[in-house]
Amino acid sequence: MTKLPRKAVFVLLGVCVTLAAIVAAIVYAAPTVSFERSDALAATSTPQEPAKPIVEHIATPSSVKAIYMTQCVAGTPSFRDSLVKFIEASPELNAVVIDIKDFSGGIGFPSDDPLLKDFVSKKCGAHDMKDFVKSLHDKGIYVIGRITVFQDPMYAKAHPELAVQKTGGGVWHDNKGLAFIDVSAEPFWDYIALLSKVSYEQMGFDELNYDYMRFPSDGPMAEAVYSHSDGSSKETRLEEFFKYLHEKLALVGVVTSVDFFGYVTVHTDDLGIGQVLERALPYFDFIDPMVYPSHYNSGFAGLKNVNSDPGLVVKTSMLEAVRRTVSTTTVNYSFNATPIASTSPQLYEKPSYDASKMRPWLQAFDYPVPYSAEMIQAQITANEETGLNSYLMWDAANKYTSLRKVLESENGN
Repeated sequence: MTKLPRKAVFVLLGVCVTLAAIVAAIVYAAPTVSFERSDALAATSTPQEPAKPIVEHIATPSSVKAIYMTQCVAGTPSFRDSLVKFIEASPELNAVVIDIKDFSGGIGFPSDDPLLKDFVSKKCGAHDMKDFVKSLHDKGIYVIGRITVFQDPMYAKAHPELAVQKTGGGVWHDNKGLAFIDVSAEPFWDYIALLSKVSYEQMGFDELNYDYMRFPSDGPMAEAVYSHSDGSSKETRLEEFFKYLHEKLALVGVVTSVDFFGYVTVHTDDLGIGQVLERALPYFDFIDPMVYPSHYNSGFAGLKNVNSDPGLVVKTSMLEAVRRTVSTTTVNYSFNATPIASTSPQLYEKPSYDASKMRPWLQAFDYPVPYSAEMIQAQITANEETGLNSYLMWDAANKYTSLRKVLESENGN
């Protein structure tokens, strides 16, 4: 999962938006929430019925409450079974997010497809992924497949010409030594679309969740060269990819979601990575902001220590995200926005989307302090106070120690 780098620019951004976000939190009334495919998605889709997949799927629950499972855990029966039992035992949880393609670029299930087979992970993954997904369906568990998109060292090694380049030649790498595919490298778009279709139609994933849907951010950025760019802005190129992917998957019928940095909820620029909330809204059923309190800078929401009040961080972020989602106007241009005459600064008319399109990732991991059951409960409560009833829980270690305590308490254990 993307960790927001603690750069000085974000310190300034956090301070600048604090007052506006807090005011929004005070004046905005929580909306009524219900899931439905957006009218904008239907309007831009080809008017044909989606092809019937060869596997069965579970309809999206009105309230999705999920935990994350790595592809290594998915390939370890004893570990994955313990998480499945955790979901079954909880009256709250009803879904799981499983890695399809993780940070390494490796695909977590076997495939004979000539365009995919060379990228199947040799280290992690479940050889019985299709059967595993079916077993989850049999238990009534909604299954979301997570695809790490442009961070892909494996594909970059096979196709270095499509990767982000570095000044002077060669493939650029971030601070962790990982390579990114250039967002503007359109041949890679076809690869992601193919992987998406196979994951839904053959493996049985009910929803596809896209992470690292962005330009790189953490590394020697001055050396990064985007050789496939035509001079368009980062946010424009990224929206072009959003539109492409939506059009490719429209006839498949899969529910889609995208992970964004938490700061996207309260900023109107692209944070230097191409992510702008309004430019994703038309193309995905859910936007999943990663509002992990530990990833915000000091000063956000007036907090010197953001870990001292995780509920306020989540509430401040999600109130603004919901306001922008349901609003009919925006300061951000997008392909489906219409300029409003005689407005300064320029305003645009946009479709109003149901608030339930917002579904946050919440923090269930220990960083930089142990995250207690009280801290996790505070995030859940804050999300509910914004009118939302769905969330995804992230713990890369897949332990969920404090979350278990929260859910056991709710279950009366």
